[in-house]
Amino acid sequence: MERKIHAMSEPAPSPLLDALRGALGDRHVLTDPDLLAPYLSERRGLFHGTTPAVLRPGSTEEVAASVRLCAGAGVPVVALGGNTGLTGGGVPQGGVVISLERMTAVRAVDPIGATLIVEAGAILETVQAAADAAGMLFPLTYASRGSARIGGGIATNAGGLNVLAYGNARELTLGLEVVLADGRIWNGLKALRKDNAGYDLKQLFIGSEGTLGIVTAAALRLFPKPRSTGVAFVGLDSAQAALDLFVFLRDRADRDLTAFEYLPPFALDLALRHGKGTVRPLSGDHGAYALVEFSSCRPGSEARQDLESALGAALEAGMIGDAAIASGGVQANALWDLREAVPEAQTREGGSIKHDVSVPLTRLPEFLERADAACIAAMPGLRPCGFGHFGDGNIHFNLSQPVGMDKAAFLDHWTRFNRIVHDIVHELGGSIAAEHGVGLIKRDELARYAPPVALDLMRDIKAALDPKGLLNPGKVVPPADATA
Repeated sequence: MERKIHAMSEPAPSPLLDALRGALGDRHVLTDPDLLAPYLSERRGLFHGTTPAVLRPGSTEEVAASVRLCAGAGVPVVALGGNTGLTGGGVPQGGVVISLERMTAVRAVDPIGATLIVEAGAILETVQAAADAAGMLFPLTYASRGSARIGGGIATNAGGLNVLAYGNARELTLGLEVVLADGRIWNGLKALRKDNAGYDLKQLFIGSEGTLGIVTAAALRLFPKPRSTGVAFVGLDSAQAALDLFVFLRDRADRDLTAFEYLPPFALDLALRHGKGTVRPLSGDHGAYALVEFSSCRPGSEARQDLESALGAALEAGMIGDAAIASGGVQANALWDLREAVPEAQTREGGSIKHDVSVPLTRLPEFLERADAACIAAMPGLRPCGFGHFGDGNIHFNLSQPVGMDKAAFLDHWTRFNRIVHDIVHELGGSIAAEHGVGLIKRDELARYAPPVALDLMRDIKAALDPKGLLNPGKVVPPADATA
């Protein structure tokens, strides 16, 4: 299902394009339709936008010059990183696209201060490698790390696989450099743990999806690299049993419990059926599964032995049915491959209606039970697949179409299932946007679920920082007359 986006502004006037070419050089102002095409579509094909030009600045000063020129002409701008977003937040609605793909420099690495300063266009995997080369760890990681850019991760407050131990992008960001809506540059790149000199301005831009400013560089937190790691795949009776195990392991391991990922049987079946080289880790069938990781930075500690001991105690207590513990890095990677294969495997089963939600930990089993039942009742044969970051309350509650149903016909029910799932999330005190952002796909949903005062504050902040409404217009903040 592709959703066309209608332009919100007239094509960029030729004097503006001439001025932009003067600022950036001809080769970095793209107008040829064939060259523009890769910048116009959301990765799942749900949204397709329009733009008169894609700009490729090579420095913060060039970003600022581009924004200043566009603002003077009244032309919107949309910042774009790796275009790996899942909510349509980077799809242009007629404005000029500013791609940060040329701004990839690692400006500074400080192992003593455990910080790294990097430009927003750097690929996440490159940031991780720079930290590793300095003997440190940058823990933000997710499936698209080989193509996602760090600026986009900050702009969406990305989460991923290590949030349980290290937090979201927000917790990993110490400072920012941001180009504002009028072209001014705010340099807030201080790599400080403590700075109470006024408002914490960086927090306005983290998670704002380019609607308040364009992140051009970031000061990031680094951590010691784990000295040992243990990974296990566990078979359980139910989602409630998974929650009980999580609490049990957290009490024993504290911060050494670095990941706890949940998979229902259907998710494991998908990974085994479609994942390249995947192998069933347990001999029997179970009602639920968990991928568990222990990591330790302490000299002399052995995370794998600690994990084996903890799971042994859980087995004796009747909390788990079975477990496979990786003997080394190759087996550990194979277990992680099962988890990471699930999203792509779902695409091979036809249409998938996706929900990225979070609920309080104590309500996770209730959410999964109620949402599964409600969605199946609404469409018999539907195959719910609620999986993900169980330890931090974030579930990717995806719905695979009934076998044999037409894909387009199924995706036409997206709004209907949004209402079913999001109503339950809201009733349980959760969030309809956990880690993928709001973008276009959930913008009007906020009009239904966010408190009115929160919506007023969001609109006030947007008006204060972007009074002309030129930064990524139409995203995140519902208009005052929006209904869902």
